[in-house]
Amino acid sequence: EVQLVESGGGLVQAGGSLRLSCVASGLNFADHSIAWFRQAPGKEREDVACISDRENGSFHPESVKGRFTISVDHAKNTVYLQISNATPEDTAVYFCGARWGPCAKLAALYPYWGQGIQVTVSS
Repeated sequence: EVQLVESGGGLVQAGGSLRLSCVASGLNFADHSIAWFRQAPGKEREDVACISDRENGSFHPESVKGRFTISVDHAKNTVYLQISNATPEDTAVYFCGARWGPCAKLAALYPYWGQGIQVTVSS
């Protein structure tokens, strides 16, 4: 059974930094991609980062490139999302998702999800 557990959310001031963690179990990183998505009230879930061993790389959309960084610690089965220079527009519930295969931008292509964690950026 695949399980994803997020942690590290909370309140941060604009311009500050935060690191989210996603502990994955029941899957192997060689075959699965792990992505971070976020969902603000009234908006669709959007991708903000993805990492894939099979593609040997990480991906960030232009909207967050330079401020968000995804990384993985294989020894801890944990994927991190470092948020830097946070803005109030980053306020959302952040989810980690997993899928067999390469990274994908659409949330519907990820069958496995964590419970989500709130990130609030104050101005």
